[in-house]
Amino acid sequence: MRILAIISGEYGQRHVNNIRANGPKEWAIEVWRAPAFMPPVIDDPRDFLPSELPPADLILSFAEHPGVAELLPEIVKMTGAKAVLVAVDNEKWLPPGLARQLREWLGEMGVTCVTPKPLCSLAPDHYLVGRRQKVEYSDPYLAEFTRYFGRPELRVEVDPGTRTVKSVEVLRDAVCGCARYVAQNLVGISADDAEEKAGLLHHHYPCLASMDKDPAYGDTLMHVSGNIIKEQVGEQVKPYRRIQYIIPGVKAE
Repeated sequence: MRILAIISGEYGQRHVNNIRANGPKEWAIEVWRAPAFMPPVIDDPRDFLPSELPPADLILSFAEHPGVAELLPEIVKMTGAKAVLVAVDNEKWLPPGLARQLREWLGEMGVTCVTPKPLCSLAPDHYLVGRRQKVEYSDPYLAEFTRYFGRPELRVEVDPGTRTVKSVEVLRDAVCGCARYVAQNLVGISADDAEEKAGLLHHHYPCLASMDKDPAYGDTLMHVSGNIIKEQVGEQVKPYRRIQYIIPGVKAE
């Protein structure tokens, strides 16, 4: 699969580094760094694009400026891409209205466009844009990408004797590499503490999703992202957790 990643800073570069390090070696990944500054209204996208871009099947937009969204239809024409993923880890990078408009623009061109908010909500057939707001999609290129990256999926093995995490297999990593980091640092942690530890590791990686309160969630995207991986771990260690009950007026042994 041919991939063109669009970046504008360290956020996007870290995603590209993780994809290159842990994705299939047969993926051909090219990178285009978008202009750091663009005007609020873009009259002609070609003024901000290079004379040519490499052919691509899938475009990954990790840009940190809404103006890049207005360039994407022209980028699709230049590359021949059939699918576009635009990461929304900060609503300022792609406001909801522009995200809907972009999906419509590209849909009219016969191109699948997904705008997961946060990025790690991207599953093989759907993604989130808000609390209980799920968008379904179907696309072979995005299906191939989400075999390896997207909504984190871990397989946690707990030692029933010691009730500690014995191993963690990464079935699907977050695009940024956070899930792999969490998995590597959960081994040896008590089942009682594993879910909370996963959340702390997620923050310490660190997660680069916004800490501004997102209107569609009523929470920060960093917390939404953290809860995704906490739930992954929490469900699997739940049978091994020791639950303490407090009875008023009774002294604990």
